[in-house]
Amino acid sequence: MQYLYAFLIGGALCAIAQIWIDKTAVTPARILVSYVCLGVVLSGVGAYKPLAEFAGAGATVPLTGFGYALAKGVAKGIQEFGFLGIFTGGLQGTAGGITAAMLFSLLAALIFKAKPENL
Repeated sequence: MQYLYAFLIGGALCAIAQIWIDKTAVTPARILVSYVCLGVVLSGVGAYKPLAEFAGAGATVPLTGFGYALAKGVAKGIQEFGFLGIFTGGLQGTAGGITAAMLFSLLAALIFKAKPENL
């Protein structure tokens, strides 16, 4: 059942973003940033943790999950380091994901040859 919940919640988050891209003039970059901010806001009001526990990877893998991880990291950083934790906690909370993205990007750049875009 956990796989089904992850698929439904993650799919719904992605479908909403796709509809937003297709039906509005908002740029995809702004929609992505909005999703990260939405994850932070929902974490701040305590609504994202129950969703993440219910849907698992369906809620933590999309960009809203990145916002959730940022908020969790900041909260933990504030508990450990006080005011300084506001600036360091988000990076500590998301360091694994950021490192993985950089590593896989490097591997893709080394394996595949980029082709110039015809303008």
